[in-house]
Amino acid sequence: MEDNIMNLVVVGVISWSTIFLLTRRVFFKLSFGFSNRVVSTIHATLAVILASLTIQDWRCPVCPLASKSSTKQMQTLAMSLSYMIYDMVCCLFDKQVKLDNSIHHLVSIVGFGAGLAYKKCGSEMVAALWITEISSPFLHLRELLKELGYKDTDLSLIADILFAVIFTFTRMGGGPYLTYVTLVANNPFLIKAMALGLQLVSAFWFYKIVLLVRYKLTKRTSTKVA
Repeated sequence: MEDNIMNLVVVGVISWSTIFLLTRRVFFKLSFGFSNRVVSTIHATLAVILASLTIQDWRCPVCPLASKSSTKQMQTLAMSLSYMIYDMVCCLFDKQVKLDNSIHHLVSIVGFGAGLAYKKCGSEMVAALWITEISSPFLHLRELLKELGYKDTDLSLIADILFAVIFTFTRMGGGPYLTYVTLVANNPFLIKAMALGLQLVSAFWFYKIVLLVRYKLTKRTSTKVA
């Protein structure tokens, strides 16, 4: 990994941590997790914007496959790698360690690190970043609304539905295709393994989302009938 990319990762970890501390200071009456989700929302928005800017041809967003990563792609991946490191440590401090989330952090960190070390697969990796982060703002919005007192409201339901729809369309629609082209292309084994691992995590989360949406709709219907 080049020194300038390594420096960017280090500066990124410090920057995300600083943003969290400032957010914690502003929202001191709210929970630790609330501030972390604000930071996560900022990262997700920034990641989608930067990933979009690195796409060379929107007719084929993952092209060219198995190619050398561009400078913009490397910088985007370094930014997200720094966030994943920050978020993993932040979850440890908050004592919110879940197996699926830990696997997600591990797969993402190893995947980003491998992409930066090999200096290739930039197109596939920024596409994966776009797919995984486009639904994240709505995921965090759901939890932010709960803490702000809007649980079980129409606004909360809209956030739930938007998250479920976007997650399903991107991770279970675009995700399998991206995993397939990454596996069949001439990519390093570690990159292929991380792509498959990320898709398996997405499939597990999709299963949980289906159960959540069914529960929410059933609960809402029962409340109206009563």
